[in-house]
Amino acid sequence: MSTLPSPLAVYALSTPALEAARRLREGLPGATLFLPRRLAGPGEEGFERFSAALAHNFTRFRGHLVFGAAGLVVRALAGLVQDKARDPAVVVLDPRGRFAVSLLSGHLGGANRLAREAARILGGRAVITTATDALGLPSLEVVAAEADCRVENLEALAGLSTRLLEGERVPVWDPGGWLQPALAAWAERFSWLERPPHPHEEPGPLAWVDWRLGPAAPRWLVIRPPALAVGVGCNRGTSEAEIAAWVEEVLAAHGLARSALACLASVSRKRDEPGLLALARRWGVPILFHEPHQLQAVAVPTPSQLVARHVGTESVCEAAALLAAGSGELVVNKHKRGNVTVAVALRRPGASSTW
Repeated sequence: MSTLPSPLAVYALSTPALEAARRLREGLPGATLFLPRRLAGPGEEGFERFSAALAHNFTRFRGHLVFGAAGLVVRALAGLVQDKARDPAVVVLDPRGRFAVSLLSGHLGGANRLAREAARILGGRAVITTATDALGLPSLEVVAAEADCRVENLEALAGLSTRLLEGERVPVWDPGGWLQPALAAWAERFSWLERPPHPHEEPGPLAWVDWRLGPAAPRWLVIRPPALAVGVGCNRGTSEAEIAAWVEEVLAAHGLARSALACLASVSRKRDEPGLLALARRWGVPILFHEPHQLQAVAVPTPSQLVARHVGTESVCEAAALLAAGSGELVVNKHKRGNVTVAVALRRPGASSTW
């Protein structure tokens, strides 16, 4: 089963829902139970007004399961909802837990999965209203997320889903094979393109799965796989801004999407380099550090004796990128500017690496 949203909040709004809510909380390890203050017992959180409790908790929890009327929950959500990429999952249940209704963020937020799990625990029935789920069709944003890929333009998803629902084959450009295994069960619903599509030839809904920048039509769903490992070498004290600017310039100059970045990588002596660590935090990617002897064992196109004298290995950025990618393919050799050197390696689906 796919991972459930976490952390989770369970709410019961009345006495008849207490027993089912407590059973559900027990079946969802780590979940927090919120009850009207007069009903809350040890280890349970009390509230005076449900709408205020939901507003306080909305962004603190990734999933909310409410034993209460759907209309009441909808009114409480007014003003809290932002967009489908950020909203947490919301599931509404009747007091006995006979029905678990996926109300908000069914796909990306995981409410559909959460509703099914709640129904399993309580012996009830999940109510899923998203069309693709109801018809047994894949949700491309969910498939992408489970493949650790990023959707750049969710607004293009509606047209692609409509094409699926109407029984049309959806063209897919996926040269790296990132989504093909996950979509194998629906192979007849997709046509796998053998050459890059052009907006003038394929203006309609299409899934573009690529780490490279390229021309895209407004109706194409752009999906970025975690395919790029960026090796970085820098002088001590180099600022985050200088590192970021050079990485971004190198990627752009070689037609590579920063949103396809899987990780940064460097030599172990940079574990405490403030600018490098800050950049990894800001971009939300892991940073991998390798010992000099590990880097020295990697064959690279531009080794440096000067680097070897200072660091103990003939290569930092190229070797670190290759180790992080688990691949022997550099797509960008070492580029140096100022205090920073950068190289980029291509990571393939399922490639072994030092992650």
